[in-house]
Amino acid sequence: MPGNMGIRRDNTGVGQRPSRLLSMLLAPLALVFMAGCAGIVSRQTSQQVPTTYSLSGAITPSAGGAAATLTLTGTATATATANASGAFTFTGLASGTYTLTPTRTGYTFAPTSLPVTVSGANVTGMNFTATQQVNPTFSITGTISPTAGGSGATVTLSGTSSATTTANGSGVYTFTGLANGAYTVTPSNTGYTFSPTSQLATVNGANVTGINFTATQGTTPTFSIGGTISPSSGGSGATLTLTGAASATTTANSAGVYSFTGLANGAYTVTPNRTGYTFAPTSKATTVNGANVTGVNFTATQVTTPTFSISGTISPTTGGSGATVTLSGTASATTTANTSGVYSFTGLANGAYTVTPSNTGYTFTPVSQAATVSGANVSGVNFTAVAAQAHSATLSWTPSTSAVAGYNVYRATVSGGPYTLVNTSLITVETFTDTSVVAGQTYYYVTTAADGAGESVYSNQVTAVIP
Repeated sequence: MPGNMGIRRDNTGVGQRPSRLLSMLLAPLALVFMAGCAGIVSRQTSQQVPTTYSLSGAITPSAGGAAATLTLTGTATATATANASGAFTFTGLASGTYTLTPTRTGYTFAPTSLPVTVSGANVTGMNFTATQQVNPTFSITGTISPTAGGSGATVTLSGTSSATTTANGSGVYTFTGLANGAYTVTPSNTGYTFSPTSQLATVNGANVTGINFTATQGTTPTFSIGGTISPSSGGSGATLTLTGAASATTTANSAGVYSFTGLANGAYTVTPNRTGYTFAPTSKATTVNGANVTGVNFTATQVTTPTFSISGTISPTTGGSGATVTLSGTASATTTANTSGVYSFTGLANGAYTVTPSNTGYTFTPVSQAATVSGANVSGVNFTAVAAQAHSATLSWTPSTSAVAGYNVYRATVSGGPYTLVNTSLITVETFTDTSVVAGQTYYYVTTAADGAGESVYSNQVTAVIP
C-alpha cells in the first residue's frame, strides 16, 4: 500500500519557491498491496468495491410523463428526466431509504411521491399517474347600437381582470379568456354618450351575453387650439401639454405644428417640452369661447451644456495596459486603458465621480479615487498596479509497493468531507499541485490509489491553511 504522503502550501508571487511540507499516511487501498521495510513483517489487506443498484419506473400516460422531472432524496440525492414514453431510471444507488417525487408544469401526480428502499437489489415498478391541470375560462359579449355609435367604440373591462377591446363594424364586442369573478363593462366613443354608462357582469361557470348599450350622439359643439413651435428643428417631436377645462397631450409634427381638438368652451394653458430645449414663452394661457383658437405659438432654443473629462495613467504598463476603468457617480461609464496604461472619460457634466480600475491578476493602489468635475477637465487621477500573489498547495506521497494505474486527489472545505475530485485524470507520479486554492481558505485533502479493478478507500486526511 502507499507509504507517507505530504502536502506543501505555496503562497508565492513571481519567482517565489514552495515554503512548507505536510505529510500524511495513506489508508488501506481497495486493492491488495504489500508494504514492508527492514525488520518489519509485511501483511496483505483487501476491500470490496461497493455494489450499486438501480431504481426505475414510468409515468402514464406518456403525454404527461414525457419530460417530467423525477427527484430522488434520502440516502443520496439525484434528478432524472422521463423519456418520451414516460419511463425513467436512476443508477449507481447504494442500499438505503429514498423518496421519489415527480414534477411537471401543468400536471399533478398520483401519488405525489413514493418511499423507496434499496436493499441489495434493483428496484422497479415505481410508477405514477399524471393528470393535466385544466382551468376553464369564459367570455363576456354584447352589442352597442346603433352601429353609427357602436362601430369602433372602445370597450373597457375592469374588476377580476382588466382588458380593452374595440367593437366591430356592427357594434359587437367580446372579452374572452375570463376567469370566474365580478366585472364592469364601460363603452366610450368620441361624440357619443351611452346608456347605461356601464354595466356589471358576473362570470360564474358560463359565458355571459347580452351586455348591451345604446349610443347617443352628442349635440354639444367642440373646438380646437393650435399653433406652431419654431424653428422646426426644435419644434419637431416636442410634447405639448394642455391643462385647464380639459387635459390632453399631443406631439408636434416635423414642421413643429400641433393641435388639440374636441375641446369645450373654457380656459386652458398650453405648455411645450423637449429635452435639450427651452421655450419662449414657457407656457401660454388661452380661452375657447365658441370658436377655434389658432396662433398659440412658441420659440424653441437649444440648450448647450459644456462637458469635461477625467483622465489618468495606470503604471507600470504591464498592469495598466488593457485594464478596465469604471466611472460611477453623477454619470456611469467604462473604458479600457491603452497600451501605455492611459485612460480617459469624456463628455462629463459637473459633478462628483469615483474612478475604479481592475485587471485580472493585479491589485491597485489606491483601490479607487474620487474626482470632482467643476467647470474644468480633471487629470492626474493615477493608479499603481501590483501583481497579485498566486496561491497553491502541493501534495506528495511515497509510491505504492503494488502496481497501480495511478492516484486520485480529493479536496473538501469542511473537515471529513464531502470531498470533491481535484485532478482531471489519474496522477501517475507521487506528487500533485493544486493551483485552484484561494487565499484565506482552509482545505482538507485525502488520496486514493486505483487500477483496473477499482479504487481504494480514502487515506487519512491532511489540512492545508492558505494564508
